Amino acid sequence: MVMFLSLGIAAAILALFFGLERTFGYRTTALDERLQRYGARNTQNLDDDLSAQSSSESTSAITASVSKAIQGRSFAANLATELARADLNWKPAEFLMLQAACTLIPSTLIALVLQNPAAFVVLALVGYFGPTIYVKRRQGARLTTFNRQLPDTISLMANTLRSGMSLLQAMEMISREAEPPTGPEYARVVREIGLGIGPQDALIHLVRRLRSDDLDLMVTAVLVQHEVGGNLSRILDTIAHTIRERVKLKGEIKAITSQQRAAGMMLSGLPVLVAGMLFVMTPKYLLSFVQPMGPWTVLPVIAIGGIIMGSLVMKKIVDIEV
Repeated sequence: MVMFLSLGIAAAILALFFGLERTFGYRTTALDERLQRYGARNTQNLDDDLSAQSSSESTSAITASVSKAIQGRSFAANLATELARADLNWKPAEFLMLQAACTLIPSTLIALVLQNPAAFVVLALVGYFGPTIYVKRRQGARLTTFNRQLPDTISLMANTLRSGMSLLQAMEMISREAEPPTGPEYARVVREIGLGIGPQDALIHLVRRLRSDDLDLMVTAVLVQHEVGGNLSRILDTIAHTIRERVKLKGEIKAITSQQRAAGMMLSGLPVLVAGMLFVMTPKYLLSFVQPMGPWTVLPVIAIGGIIMGSLVMKKIVDIEV
């Protein structure tokens, strides 16, 4: 009942604003239509551009204030590194503003509708950790794609070195031929070398950006070969073979533990499914747990915490390091 009430209130607000816009909104006159025929810009578009520009300027001012407040802080530098690893062109201040908006706006609105402090706490936690989880998932997906492309990349580098090209020429070829994220990352390495950074330091920066164990193995081999000498192409072929065998072993482990992962997902989703069924069949029974200042208000919070903790424990059990 509360959910339908909140949806009705939201629909009424949208209808109100739509009606006001239709009533007092800008109407195109005959003069505007005649001017548009001869290439003049619509005055409404000019007003929209000015309003968008003013909104952008106000947002930029807030972002600049937040950037000035966090400038020089260690967590701001770490946050910028995390955003770069996720391939997000966001500033730390922009991410913090997004996190604050996700934390306060939905939780406050729903808590006012439900009049339940527990709902505010739960939704605030979800909104606070939501952007961080999104960044971590993008990092994981990008790292997985890079590791999947790495054996072919190392083989291409070895073949290029075997044909008589230098290491810089090999990395430049990879930056042109490889797909993202490998191509853009090696293109950044080539740009750093062009700006005066040594090839070894540029490769170390590449490892810091991606945090890939397989890439660390390749870069370590390149650094050792630079110090003591040796056949780099043969070393890279050996590393590519090792990485392919490791990927094969990881695939076998993933296939073996698939049943345990599926069981963990089912156990984590079963309470949510049961709660949804109870809400459909007997909504009064379930809404008694979210009454303001009720005796059972803390139980949903404990249940959600138990589900999250159990999911993390089961994920840790099936996560086998190779």
